[in-house]
Amino acid sequence: MTFPLARRVNDTCHLTGRFRLRSGQISGEYFDKYLFEGQPDLLREVAEAMVALLPECDVLAGMEMGGIPLATVMSQLTGLPTVFVRKHAKEYGTNKVAEGGPVNGRSVVLIEDVVTTGGALLASCRQLRSIGAQVETVVCAIDREQGGRQNLATEALQLRAALTRRDLETSVMG
Repeated sequence: MTFPLARRVNDTCHLTGRFRLRSGQISGEYFDKYLFEGQPDLLREVAEAMVALLPECDVLAGMEMGGIPLATVMSQLTGLPTVFVRKHAKEYGTNKVAEGGPVNGRSVVLIEDVVTTGGALLASCRQLRSIGAQVETVVCAIDREQGGRQNLATEALQLRAALTRRDLETSVMG
């Protein structure tokens, strides 16, 4: 299943042109991860691949912003409740970092679209743990294989990826 899915994701998200990257550099290529999340059939297929990687857990936690659609579909497929994790707690209303149901004392799996270095995931994991969540696993759609797995491991987080950068690159060659 990995090869056809990788091919569909790559064909949908790999763009050519002139793009300014977050680093400020200009690139002739860009991977627009939101393009697969905006296609219902492809979003569901990716979410199904991610569901197969889930450990036993109580709650899915969709990371702002790309993890939210994936966690929502995964919730529909599994019946597990979902919370939505902000990068920063909002400064009004409930002041929560995790919107939705409770996480205190529950086994929570973080859901992310793309993992590069894992920095945002580490920060969110710390916040969730500080409010009592038991977090040991991150499930992502794509691991860019740029240190995220190793960085997450430093805080006892296991990364499980439906696809890797290598899968996407190989799908083009095959």
